Amino acid sequence: MKITKTISTYWKIQLLGWITASLYWGFQAFFTGNFIWKIGITDLILDVLIGIGLTHLYRNFALKKGWNKLNLKKLIPKIVIGVLILSLLYTVLIAGKLYLVRLFVLKSNPLPFIVFFKSVQLQIFITGTRLMSIWILAYHLYHYSRLELQTVKENARLSIILKEAQLNNLSAQLNPHFFFNSLNNIKFLVLENPHSARRAIDLLSELLRNSLNSNIEKLIPLSDEINLVKDYLELEKIRFEERLQIKIETNEEKLAHLILPFSIQSLVENAIKHGIEKRKSGGFIAVEVKTESNFMKITVQNSGKLNKEIKDSGIGLNNLKERLFLQYNGNAFFEIKEMDNETVLATILIPSK
Repeated sequence: MKITKTISTYWKIQLLGWITASLYWGFQAFFTGNFIWKIGITDLILDVLIGIGLTHLYRNFALKKGWNKLNLKKLIPKIVIGVLILSLLYTVLIAGKLYLVRLFVLKSNPLPFIVFFKSVQLQIFITGTRLMSIWILAYHLYHYSRLELQTVKENARLSIILKEAQLNNLSAQLNPHFFFNSLNNIKFLVLENPHSARRAIDLLSELLRNSLNSNIEKLIPLSDEINLVKDYLELEKIRFEERLQIKIETNEEKLAHLILPFSIQSLVENAIKHGIEKRKSGGFIAVEVKTESNFMKITVQNSGKLNKEIKDSGIGLNNLKERLFLQYNGNAFFEIKEMDNETVLATILIPSK
């Protein structure tokens, strides 16, 4: 089996960066007329080796000390010290390179190294400081940006996990509340009308089956929610008989649109418990679903008066508000208000796209 090794991005950037810097100095010498090919090629090779050697040494040291995980406040002093030390090493090595290349390539008798070093040290140090500053800053900015991106991704992941946990908790809270009310209804029917109670039990079993299927997903088709509401209202119709009038209007094109399970059901249940049940003459419940601008508008209107305590602290309504906020990131709207003709209107607006 043939094994192929590829050069990592780090080494590609190292080679390209230091070769480019060395060629820049070579071109400067070439166009000034002081270029000697032997010295130019030797300088290119040694410049690249010195640049890569020093910066790679710094990289290994920084990784070992964990500098890539530090915040900027703690990192900046270490960067300054690192630039200073690398610049001093760069000055000594480059000065030594210049001296030895000219000694062995040109075979001339230059000045003593100390004298030569003093004559070039300032210029080389300034160049080294500039190069090392650029390299170290680029290196740490790259890692800092990756760390920030990783932090953002981790926070987003944790936010999603938290949101799902909250939604699951709210759904778990809602189910017992819903079925407790349904069982109470059947209890009254068993005493008053055993025949109707049997039909009510069938409806409740269907409601239970549908709700268990719905809870598998966070969102369900509008058609499933409407079927749930119809079964529930039929169950209530058995109990209230002629005291309850029902009207449901939906947009057929939107039946496949996904909505929160028990969103309409919660409003209908609230209308029965705090509206119809409180009135001797009963009343009506009207459910309407239509499209309005870029929103799906769901309204539940019922006979009755709005109880402020229920509006502010009711389990079903508060549960619905929280689920809408979490699921749609604050882009959904919910309102319940009392109308002039002794009716209560609950409205949900959710994004239709």
